[in-house]
Amino acid sequence: MDSLLSKLRVPRRVALPLGATLAAAGLAVTVAACGGDSGGSGGTVNLVAYSTPEELYTDSIEPAYEKTSDGEGVTFENSFGASGDQARAVESGLPADVVHLSLEPDMQTLVDAGLVAEDWDQNDYNGIVQNSAVTFLVREGNPNNIQDWDDLVTGDVEVITPNPFSSGGAQWNIMAAYGAQLAQGKSDAEALDYVKQLLENVPVQDKSASDALATFTGGKGDVLLAYENEAIRAIDAGEEVEYVTPDDTILIETPLAVTSDAEDPEAAQPFVDYLYSDEGQQLYADGGYRPVVESVLKQNQKEFPTRRGCSRSRSSAAGPR
Repeated sequence: MDSLLSKLRVPRRVALPLGATLAAAGLAVTVAACGGDSGGSGGTVNLVAYSTPEELYTDSIEPAYEKTSDGEGVTFENSFGASGDQARAVESGLPADVVHLSLEPDMQTLVDAGLVAEDWDQNDYNGIVQNSAVTFLVREGNPNNIQDWDDLVTGDVEVITPNPFSSGGAQWNIMAAYGAQLAQGKSDAEALDYVKQLLENVPVQDKSASDALATFTGGKGDVLLAYENEAIRAIDAGEEVEYVTPDDTILIETPLAVTSDAEDPEAAQPFVDYLYSDEGQQLYADGGYRPVVESVLKQNQKEFPTRRGCSRSRSSAAGPR
């Protein structure tokens, strides 16, 4: 898989970041079914995260946490942006107590820089705090009748997806497209050819998944390759769109960690613990994300149907679903 982008020979703005990501992570796409209270001590939590959960954190999760005994008196300083950019910013000195990124290779950037412990993923969920899936956001009524990956390469459909140089979401989208072809029994060469065709239909590449969503809801394109949660958010916001999840897609697993040099670890770690609690996981579910805590996922199963196939990015088991 690390040779995927070198074989694609697509424009540099697309080719390099995914190739680097796959090489760094050693990702293997396979097919699997998706599916004590001590009281708060105040302090500040510097949260650095990828772009899409910004509204959920600021309007829902953080206010809810501040009402708990651990969160009493805690304040948040937030930074949201494209995942790769965020990792590089933290590496360059952006204050961060908790990092929530889109891709494991972005987290590895911080491990290599000595800013996140090497055992960051040694919890019950391998360091993954919530899941999503790649889906197709289309215009209301689905006028192009887009149902599956083949419908994106007819030459008559304009596809929107962000820039893989900066966006973890863009890299997930390309891996989903590639993995879906393998799941359908195609060869590596055929899967690579499909991705080339897909990228030829992309007229603009925004910096982040959130920016790409804004481009699409602003009227550009026929279909947006999107996080499932972004599609749900757009519909909840009243946009004239709907979404279709193809039978073969990819399970998006987003990593979270407390940094090694957190200024206030006594404030940061309880917040992370809260995110894995039933209450925190339900807030993720309310925001359109798939919980990683099995009991909470089951309570919300109607909102997150299992697809026939879901390509997983991690080469090892990803913990409870």
